[in-house]
Amino acid sequence: MPLTRRSFVASLPALALAGACRPSSENTGALRLGYFPNITHATALVGVERGLFREALQAEGTALETFTFNAGPAAIEALLSGALDATYVGPNPAVNAFVKSKGEVKVIAGAATGGAFFVVRPEIAGAADLRGKKVSTPQLGGTQDVALRTWLIGQGFKVDEFGGGDVSVTPQENAQTLESFQSGEIAGAWVPEPWATRLILEGGGKVLIDERDLWPERRYTTTVLLARKGQIEARRATLQALVRGHVAANKWIAANAGEAREVANAAIKKVTGKALAPATIDRAWQNLEFTSDPVPEALVRSAEDAQKLGFVKLEGSDLQQLFAPELVAAAEKA
Repeated sequence: MPLTRRSFVASLPALALAGACRPSSENTGALRLGYFPNITHATALVGVERGLFREALQAEGTALETFTFNAGPAAIEALLSGALDATYVGPNPAVNAFVKSKGEVKVIAGAATGGAFFVVRPEIAGAADLRGKKVSTPQLGGTQDVALRTWLIGQGFKVDEFGGGDVSVTPQENAQTLESFQSGEIAGAWVPEPWATRLILEGGGKVLIDERDLWPERRYTTTVLLARKGQIEARRATLQALVRGHVAANKWIAANAGEAREVANAAIKKVTGKALAPATIDRAWQNLEFTSDPVPEALVRSAEDAQKLGFVKLEGSDLQQLFAPELVAAAEKA
């Protein structure tokens, strides 16, 4: 099916503000999908590069438009503004969007679990050695930030959002975290892949906490596929087609792990201009599970932890209403 150009005047400003990278084409009636050039979004990387999304959508007469983002808040801004129809994000941005929109977004599929670690300098033997030290996370109130603060409090430490307390938690961008770790400025960082592996291979760090060990059955939510409730209702066949492509991507990844790593790394290079080192992606990939299960119980618990820390006000929100599992169920039966 040929792709048709159309004006994107209404949504272009929102996407520009959100920091998205626009594709070269503008498609009539397109499904506008957001994702990150990161291996935790490998379902999206593979689905786009292998044409699995496009094939599923074209069967419904719909074209695909893709946008890449560097941070969850930007992707959520684009989704809530109507500039995106669906996007891959982490669990905390998904919850924040659900609360902010008063239930107008839904998790329509899981994408990845695992892949977050607390990596520390070799001299840190245990929690007690962290007292008075400085550690890092990718973003204040983000998924890894909540995990680290919750764990530190569980160890008996006092922490605050200003970097004070018994252990100083200082959010910073992942690339800066690697530099800070290499220089000895920070004692450790709770980060997602591939940055955890980079801290180990390039910074000489070691794993103090594998976050999987803190969760039942070693599974917790890392990445989900989020869509606007209105789009699900108005364009159910189209969103169902997207989820069919999503499920197909995860099945292909499971059956072709080696090739999937190569496809994902090539996609990362296409967007960022630089691929991950083979040793990095090989090791990081083993720490992730690509699945269409959003692990709802873990996502809800993470949201409750964020509320205890004061990063989100659930305000009586029924987080069970965040999930729309019927799309994945139908896709897996197809």
